[in-house]
Amino acid sequence: MAAPQPAPGRCAYFVARKKRFCKMLPAPGRRFCGEHGLQEEENGRKRVPCPLDPKHTVYEDQLQKHLKKCNSREKPKPVYFVRDINAGLEDVAEIPEKQVPISSLSKEELENLIIKLKKASNGLELCLEEQILSHQALQEALNDPKNGESAFKHLKQQASILGNMEKLHLLGPGRCFVEFGAGRGKLSHWVDIALQNVENVQFLLVERATTRFKVDGKHKRRDSIFERLQVDIQHLCLNKVPILEKKKLPVVGIGKHLCGAATDLALRCLVESYTTCRDGENEEPAPKRSRNDKTEVASNSSANNESNKDDCKPVAGIVIALCCHHKCDWRHYVGREFFKSVGLGPVEFHYFQRMSSWATCGMRETTIKASTSEESEDQTNDTEEHEQTFSKTESGSDTLQGILTVEERKEIGCLCKRLIDRGRTEYLQQRGYRAALQYYTESAVSLENVLLTAVPGPSLIPEPTM
Repeated sequence: MAAPQPAPGRCAYFVARKKRFCKMLPAPGRRFCGEHGLQEEENGRKRVPCPLDPKHTVYEDQLQKHLKKCNSREKPKPVYFVRDINAGLEDVAEIPEKQVPISSLSKEELENLIIKLKKASNGLELCLEEQILSHQALQEALNDPKNGESAFKHLKQQASILGNMEKLHLLGPGRCFVEFGAGRGKLSHWVDIALQNVENVQFLLVERATTRFKVDGKHKRRDSIFERLQVDIQHLCLNKVPILEKKKLPVVGIGKHLCGAATDLALRCLVESYTTCRDGENEEPAPKRSRNDKTEVASNSSANNESNKDDCKPVAGIVIALCCHHKCDWRHYVGREFFKSVGLGPVEFHYFQRMSSWATCGMRETTIKASTSEESEDQTNDTEEHEQTFSKTESGSDTLQGILTVEERKEIGCLCKRLIDRGRTEYLQQRGYRAALQYYTESAVSLENVLLTAVPGPSLIPEPTM
């Protein structure tokens, strides 16, 4: 029997795992495609993996030339890139080197953690106020039968976010809306639709990844200005964004399902690095200081605040739908002072952010019935916007069946979420903002249904000049 041969005009590389030849097209005169070019030598020329991205290859004698134009090379940083400006202070000494997984904790250790959690949560509002609103800008889409169940759920959430923004008087002319974790830019799209007859509106869409099927391109011929900032929120200095430097419009920070630490980075970006640097646009941000330098920082900042009070403009508002508390990080978390004030630290935070997943995943019973329940279907739909990368030990595995019931795990997970969110509202309140948490949609629409809102308090609103 003759040995198998590749299809005419196809790559000659045999894929053992698939038991067939590669179906990619090689370049003219080549036997192998670009992916398998390592198998081929031409006139003694050898192909080697690119050191910047081993997924593609290059001729060894052209490597240096290739490195100068490779798409994977480090590109020049934009002017608004300031490394770790929103990262928070480094307290490496506080964080244990090895974090023991929840499944490895003894029954006594787990019970002690739960006691600490309930003590710190004493008096915490677990039943948040419902602010399930809507907005006329989305009524046509909400009534369109062509939209499937998943699209309808996202539209209901977007409508409620816009409704809450309208209630806080954040939808108006002369504003710059900064959408963090913008993705395709759907939230900004609907804000723009709601403001279609309003002048002088700008949108900044912050997303670190390259995104396909963006919707902001639909608005390029309209009066509103859309600009994408491809940068990690951790390194974003809003003061250096040219469009903000030029017009200096009041900023409204928005986000739909801003995962874990990204929420803390966005809050610090708006409340600290943007607000406090309005007076010194050409200055480099102050270097990070340790906790021992807090007195000096406080005295310097208070002096600067007095001398530049007229130049400092607070953020006009913040509206962020929260999610994925299990992805929070102690270094970036803005509520560390609150945690310390209730006798907690980085170790407890590590376990609480892991246990927070019990509120949405820990409630799943390990039975066939649970896997086909309506609740489970909702969670599947939710994964479109936030990756559910829980391990079995994080989401309440069978190792905890003898210690906690499903309902107890759900209650503890909710407590962890509310405690982490309370640290965020305390952070905003200490900086003069009126911050609140509310349910903005039903749990049947999204299990992550809490909205964080904040507007400047009286202390941040400048007094009118006579």
